[in-house]
Amino acid sequence: MTNEQNGKEKPEPGEVIRLSLDENLTILRKLFSDTPDLFIRTFTIKQTQEQAALLFIDGLSDQQAINNDVLRPLQVPTEAGKPGDELMMNVGHIVEESCWSQIEISILHGSSVLLVDGRDKAYALGTGGWPQRAIEDPQMEASLKGAHQGFVETSGQNIAMMRRYIPNRELKMRRLIVGRRGQTNVTLVYLEDVMNPKLLQSLEERIQKVDVDVILNTGELSELIEDNPYSLFPQFVLTERPDSAASQILQGRCVVIVDRSPSALVAPVSFYSYFQSIDDYSTRWSIATFLRLLRLFAFITAAFLPAFFIAVTSFHIEIIPLKLLITLGDSRGQVPFPPFVEAIIMEITLEMLREAGVRLPAPVGQTVGIVGGIVLGQAVVQAGLISNVMVIVVAFTAISSFILPNYDMVAAVRLIRFILMVLASLFGFVGIIVGLMTMIAHLLTLKSLGMPYGSPLAPVRFADWKDTIIRAPLWLLNKRPTGTLAKQDTTQANEKPKEGKP
Repeated sequence: MTNEQNGKEKPEPGEVIRLSLDENLTILRKLFSDTPDLFIRTFTIKQTQEQAALLFIDGLSDQQAINNDVLRPLQVPTEAGKPGDELMMNVGHIVEESCWSQIEISILHGSSVLLVDGRDKAYALGTGGWPQRAIEDPQMEASLKGAHQGFVETSGQNIAMMRRYIPNRELKMRRLIVGRRGQTNVTLVYLEDVMNPKLLQSLEERIQKVDVDVILNTGELSELIEDNPYSLFPQFVLTERPDSAASQILQGRCVVIVDRSPSALVAPVSFYSYFQSIDDYSTRWSIATFLRLLRLFAFITAAFLPAFFIAVTSFHIEIIPLKLLITLGDSRGQVPFPPFVEAIIMEITLEMLREAGVRLPAPVGQTVGIVGGIVLGQAVVQAGLISNVMVIVVAFTAISSFILPNYDMVAAVRLIRFILMVLASLFGFVGIIVGLMTMIAHLLTLKSLGMPYGSPLAPVRFADWKDTIIRAPLWLLNKRPTGTLAKQDTTQANEKPKEGKP
């Protein structure tokens, strides 16, 4: 009985396919109405003399593979068989489907589907061949000594790159499906003998509870599963680098790869994870430690310097040395605005230039950023609207924010800076101290996948201090972070070579 006889326009979820090929094609055309890129090729299988139809979407399936590996073997005359015999095809991935919902998913994910008259099952063939770009150098995480390979929009390639860095049988994966309309493959990658099972279970449960139409990129998933969505601070690290992701897996963390997204999510993380770079492990430990301290200083400067300047010039002039006070007086003598208004004008102008440089094509964006900053800075100073010292403060703040290696943390600092500027303009140093104490209290209560965000400083874990703000020599990093690991394998093979031995 056809769908028209049943009075249904489309098959119900879970409804099985029919034995009649004509009925199945009628249902299929109703299921994929107004879909001109759906190709239906009918032919006769030479081996069994059965009527068949091959279905695929143009652009999502590899037509060369379909012609060479599916159609040609089925249409080449061979020894006579009987209907129902096994079909001979040169496709490595073949899945038998019996309900329309699974057939629909297979077609929309790039597989070609073979329907055979007289058989109540369909064959989903792995002939996907959607458009994809080549592996390139990561754009957001440049590296001097690291690999020049970045994640792409295909999860299969991303997982293959992860396996190249960790060719070990303990590297396990769990695949989840997220989304109602566009079902997205989400893969959890971890080391089974290292990853804390409770953290892995918590992450898996959070992802399974996500109820959306579709996940388009990793950033959306991050916001939907984080512990505190109202916090300004990011609670997961997003990375474009497979070597960085592999390093996090070896430390006992889990990497989440979202299909169609060129970045991976790392969980759980701490506040100090955002000041670390993959290059830290490729340079000498003393240089890496200096760079991490420099990044922490840049974070403090980018967040507090404009607020500090506003508080000093508005409430606490007495702490300024006399010669410097005279210089500030000469600079601000003709400025009609208070320091807070000056800072707001310059900071908003800087943010506009930053966004303009990002949205425009790369050559034009760099020109706009450089020329715009020089021209506007010189013009507002000559017009007497902004003081020279304020331009220096804002420029130094911008340079400090550029030092931070993680974009999400940079975005958080940009918002925190405005909050502290408002507090400084209202209460001076008292406002800055209140803002600082509030931020520290928030960081101490924040969690990433249930783990303390301030670890290993709060709670204190002295054993993990060797790879936080400082980076100890590699041969001393022989223990994984204790706050994120199971008890099975907490030792890293980073022993210092002994003299006289290779």
